[in-house]
Amino acid sequence: MGKALIIGCGGVASVAIHKCCQNSEAFEEICIASRTKSKCDALKAKLDGGKTKISTAQVDANKVEELVALIEKFRPDVVLNLALPYQDLTIMDACLATKTHYVDTANYEPEDTAKFEYKWQWAYRERYEKAGITALLGSGFDPGVTGVFSAYALKHHFDEINYIDILDCNAGDHGYPFATNFNPEINIREVSAKGSYWEDGKWVETEPMEIKRVYDFPEIGPKDMYLLHHEELESLGINIPGIRRIRFFMTFGQSYLTHLKCLENVGMTSIEPIEFEGKKIVPLQFLKAVLPDPASLGPRTKGKTNIGCIFRGKKAGKDKTYYLYNVCDHQECYREVGSQAISYTTGVPAMIGAMLVMNGTWKGPGVKNIEEFDPDPFMEALNRWGLPWKESFSPELVD
Repeated sequence: MGKALIIGCGGVASVAIHKCCQNSEAFEEICIASRTKSKCDALKAKLDGGKTKISTAQVDANKVEELVALIEKFRPDVVLNLALPYQDLTIMDACLATKTHYVDTANYEPEDTAKFEYKWQWAYRERYEKAGITALLGSGFDPGVTGVFSAYALKHHFDEINYIDILDCNAGDHGYPFATNFNPEINIREVSAKGSYWEDGKWVETEPMEIKRVYDFPEIGPKDMYLLHHEELESLGINIPGIRRIRFFMTFGQSYLTHLKCLENVGMTSIEPIEFEGKKIVPLQFLKAVLPDPASLGPRTKGKTNIGCIFRGKKAGKDKTYYLYNVCDHQECYREVGSQAISYTTGVPAMIGAMLVMNGTWKGPGVKNIEEFDPDPFMEALNRWGLPWKESFSPELVD
C-alpha cells in the first residue's frame, strides 16, 4: 500500500482518482491538488467514506517551490501529474528536488509553440538516475497503452516489428455542433499542427489532415481517419527493434473538421497573443473558455471508442500481422465514474502506471517511456480495472 499525490482535477484526474479509490489495496492514501482547491474538495466529498484516505491541497503547478513544499508535507510514494503538459517540467523539477517518483500521461509542450517532443523530459535522464528515482512518461492511452501494446506484441508475438499503425477512433456523439472531448486548447493545437510519421529512421512531415483513410473499426464500423503527429511515435521508433514505419491515425467527423477550418480561418485557433480592450489575450485560450467543458460531455455522450495498434513484422522468419485494441462505451463509463470514455481511457492507465511505479513492480532509476517496462503486469491490470483488450490475427490493414 502507498501514498499518491495527484496534481490536477479535470476530467482525466477525476477518473484516475475514482480508480485509485476502487483500488484501495494499492492506494492507502491520496492527496488531490490543483490551483482551484474547491474542485478537489468537491471530488473528495463524492468519494469520502471508502478505504482510501483522501486529502486536498491548493497548488500552482507552475511554481516549483509550491510543489516542493506540498510534496515535503504529504510525503507521497509517487506524484501523478494530471495537470497541463506545459507544467510537466516544473513538476519533474519538484520530484527531483524531493527524490519522489514521477508519472504523467502527456509529454511536455511549450506554451508558445505547438510542438510535441520528448527532448525536454529526456534531458532529465541522468539527474533522475543519480537521484535513484523513476519518471514514467506517457501513462495514458495514446501515449500509454499503445506503448504497452507494442511491448506486449514484441514480447509474445514477434521477433521484430516492422510496421505499427496506431488507430484512435471516437464514435461518440455528444449532440453539440462543436466541442472537444478533452482539453480544447491541447486538442485543437494537436489537430491543427502539421502531421508526421516515422519512416526509415526519420520524420516525414505532412500538411494538417493531408492523409485520410477509411477504416472499418470492430464494434463501430467504417470511419474517416486522418494521419496526425503523435508523441509516442518518437519513443516507439527508438525502443521497438526492427521498426521501419510508425503512423498515427485519429477519426474526425465532417462537422468537426468544418467548424475547425472556420475557426482557423478567422484566427480563433491562434496561440499568438493579440491586444483586446487593453489586454493581451491568446485566441485559442479564449475559444477554450467559450466551448463546452469536456467534463460536462459525460451525461450526453453516446457511442463507443476503439483505440489500438496494428502490427506487422516477423516471427520465426515468417510475416505476421496482429491487432490489439480496446473498445470502450461512453455511457458505461459515465455510469461507473461520471465521465465519458475519452477521460476514462486516459484516467485508468494513469492509475495503473502510478500503481506499478509506487509498488515497485516497475522500477529502474531514470526517465523511462512506458514501453521500456515489462508489459504483462499492465496488461493484466487493464483487464481488471475496466479496459479489457481484444486481439485479432487477421486484421484489415491500412494501405
